[in-house]
Amino acid sequence: MASPFLLGIDTGGTYTDAVLFREGEGVVAKAKSLTTRHDLAVGIAGAVDAALGRSGISASKIGLVSISTTLATNALVEGQGGRAALIMIGFTPDDLARGGLAEALGTDPVVFLPGGHDVHGNETPLDMTALEEAMASLSVVVSSFAVAGYFAVRNPAHEIRTRDRIRELTHLPVTCSHELSSKLGGPRRALTTLLNARLVSIIDRLVGACEDFLVQKGITAPLMVVRGDGALISAAEARLRPIETILSGPAASLVGARYLTGLAQAVVSDIGGTTTDVAVLDDGRPKLAEEGAVVGGHRTMVEAVALRTYGLGGDSEIHIDDRGLEAKFTLGPRRVLPLSLIAMAHDELVVSALERQLRASHAGRHDGRFAVRTGVPEAMAQGLQPPEQALYARIGVTPIPLNELLTMNSQRAILDRLVARGLVHLSGITPSDALHVLTRQNQWRQEAAQLGLALAARRKDGAGREIATSAEALAEKIVNRLTRQSAEAVLSACLAEDGAEAIDPAVSLAVDRALKRTAGIARFSIMLDRPLVGLGASAPVYYPAVADMLGAEPVIPVDADVANAIGAVVGRVRSTVTVVVTSPEEGRFILSGAGERLVVIGEAAGLAEARKRAVDAAMAQAKADGADDAVVAVFEELDAPEIEGSRKLVEARVTATATGRPRMAAG
Repeated sequence: MASPFLLGIDTGGTYTDAVLFREGEGVVAKAKSLTTRHDLAVGIAGAVDAALGRSGISASKIGLVSISTTLATNALVEGQGGRAALIMIGFTPDDLARGGLAEALGTDPVVFLPGGHDVHGNETPLDMTALEEAMASLSVVVSSFAVAGYFAVRNPAHEIRTRDRIRELTHLPVTCSHELSSKLGGPRRALTTLLNARLVSIIDRLVGACEDFLVQKGITAPLMVVRGDGALISAAEARLRPIETILSGPAASLVGARYLTGLAQAVVSDIGGTTTDVAVLDDGRPKLAEEGAVVGGHRTMVEAVALRTYGLGGDSEIHIDDRGLEAKFTLGPRRVLPLSLIAMAHDELVVSALERQLRASHAGRHDGRFAVRTGVPEAMAQGLQPPEQALYARIGVTPIPLNELLTMNSQRAILDRLVARGLVHLSGITPSDALHVLTRQNQWRQEAAQLGLALAARRKDGAGREIATSAEALAEKIVNRLTRQSAEAVLSACLAEDGAEAIDPAVSLAVDRALKRTAGIARFSIMLDRPLVGLGASAPVYYPAVADMLGAEPVIPVDADVANAIGAVVGRVRSTVTVVVTSPEEGRFILSGAGERLVVIGEAAGLAEARKRAVDAAMAQAKADGADDAVVAVFEELDAPEIEGSRKLVEARVTATATGRPRMAAG
């Protein structure tokens, strides 16, 4: 019987990609559609319908749907996400200073409760009085809760009781730290849990939009989501643990890069609208981050591919420093809507505003900049302060020039907060607009890009000269800057892999001379020891020059523009569960993880029960994650030193990993 068709979907910050794939045949059809953040189903439908139309395949022939996404990654890089309350059990305010937790928390509320456990799972009594008192006010200003208990990985009882009480009182989503990681390190586990809680609404909207579309098309195939380590999980599990989808898009692109190029050794760089993700392939496998994924400056406890994510893409905000004798350009990390893109939906309004600004005798402070609502549900605007609410009310679903919107300096900070909440988009010139001016891209409105860059070009530098002689000249400067920052990003990631993080390519004079190939008695050069694989829709435009700057062989696969969607359907389900065995006293062994704390008499019995627990839990989780016919492997680490001539088990970690292909509907 012929194998079913697989549908891969990648929802990025700018584009949603769809690929129809069949084992043995490869890519059957592919298509792109603009990501519609106000209703993700529209962008998904546009891409999938186009791919189905090009293939001539009936939707009923699809046996599996798998999605990868950069939405969670982008949200953390850009500081977006829902407002979450953090409940800390057994911790003190001093613990916020550890693991970057205070920085991640920002202005979100935190409640401290007496309670928690020790390393062996023995409890300090839980007191939820402070939670009960705060709940009435919290439930109206947050969209979710994060619960972290002291040594909860050794005994999750207090987290579970707190979670159940919050759900009873508020019916809002609650994430517990023991559900996300079995590792010790309370503050970092709390940080991971907080970020997960913020992402719940974002991933819930994506999965819901995809499910709604599949129902409309009559597609009954299982729906999977790519995790940050490249493995697949069921959509239902992704909704519960959205933090695991950070780096989903980059992980899928690595799997796709390996499939498309066949290269076992490569540096892979994926440029999107918002971010550039760089990782290394060694022996055909992406490296995993041993200490947890770092995204948006936060080190999480999420197992994910070891890559560096930079706020640099085709839609990056362009910052022009015109105070010196020569203007300097930097890109990112925030994404803005390209003028050429926003003019697709609001052509006359945007173009006429830009023309009016260009005719003015004096330059406006915010020329070429607009604000528009993102179109997310009104519930996402909960908890706005009065000044934020007042400014938000003035911004509509059609773009408003910032020169008209901002009447006081203080309003700029308020606008930035609305953008960070994901309620408002800013629009301005971007590298994508520069490519439209240079006619290297043509999918959006070139006229708006031309006007926007012409406005920016007439700004004066410190010497009183215009920063560029024309829109085209400015476009070349912007493209050159993106090439240089891309090279620095790739080099920075490679140096980190080599253990040379101390070298910062952005400030190193030696690196600058090497990248510019500066002539001199002492000449510096840089060379990568493996090919540079460029992925993303704009990779063919940028990456030959980036590879040349780095002395690397460029490899741009034919389907580089949809590598993420390909990676989404060629992956496997993988579930890992760890059970920890400790011995607080002779002959008595405590099992933590994969269920309630358990006391067992005798080492052999304790280890045997730990193996059974780990295997059963890994197989059950793999099944919940969507695996078909999973196989399991067990790995054990024993810390059992000789103390005064006798062996003493301090700790044992029994890890079971279940792996299998996702189950499929009959094609």
